[in-house]
Amino acid sequence: MHAEFTPDLSGHSLLAVFAHPDDESLACGGLLARCSEQGARVALLCFTRGEHGPGPDRERLIDARPRELQEAARVLGIQDVVLLEHEDGMLPWIDPATLERDIRDAIQRFEPDVVVTFDEDGLYWHPDHVTLHDRVTSVVAGLGAAAPALRYVSVPEGVMRDVVEAAAHDAGCHGSRSAPILGIEDADAFGSGAPAPDLIVEAGSCAARKVTALRSHRSQVAGTALDCLDESLAARLLGTEHYRRAKVGATGTAFSDCLATPVAASRRQT
Repeated sequence: MHAEFTPDLSGHSLLAVFAHPDDESLACGGLLARCSEQGARVALLCFTRGEHGPGPDRERLIDARPRELQEAARVLGIQDVVLLEHEDGMLPWIDPATLERDIRDAIQRFEPDVVVTFDEDGLYWHPDHVTLHDRVTSVVAGLGAAAPALRYVSVPEGVMRDVVEAAAHDAGCHGSRSAPILGIEDADAFGSGAPAPDLIVEAGSCAARKVTALRSHRSQVAGTALDCLDESLAARLLGTEHYRRAKVGATGTAFSDCLATPVAASRRQT
């Protein structure tokens, strides 16, 4: 096993742009935790409170999910959280100029070297996610020479199926094995049709923090396979993250790329 590479990332900054509380932990919690642990400043722009998400008491989600987001951010080491109040589920119908202004404002405020957002599949084809992929890409493309590097993230195909199947063999999971994950009935939707990654990030020693952050979103994961698995097994299953370089934004190697393994090299090691 290779020793985990731990460069000093002091002086660098990363902005994650997502639609709902829990997107950040599921999609790139490992990368965010590693960047923060190694000295980079990490900020998060979240567009909605997730008030229409799954849960037994949806009336309380508008208050519960922001609290859960703050706890997850603390676990991951995210220093700045900007939570907007656009309506959950309605991002495709909001004026694109409004969404782009929000993104541009966050980039101007935090001056990130790297922006991370959804790949074109939106993790599992969620319309809000796909919309943000488009809007972030448009903003970064419009910044020209002043643009940060842009990296897209997707869930590795099959990983949620592995989580469900592991839960099915875990006596401690009981009925959790069949509960929808984040409201998605089909575990195979995660990563289905996602573009091929060109960088792979292993959460390594931060994998447990990713799992803890994801489980901080209690309203979304309680009673599901994500919640009941042994922490070390969950960390192993969820510790690999897939990224792709955007065709827009700053060119060359971004600071976050030093934490990743090119796909070709990763395949040679397996």
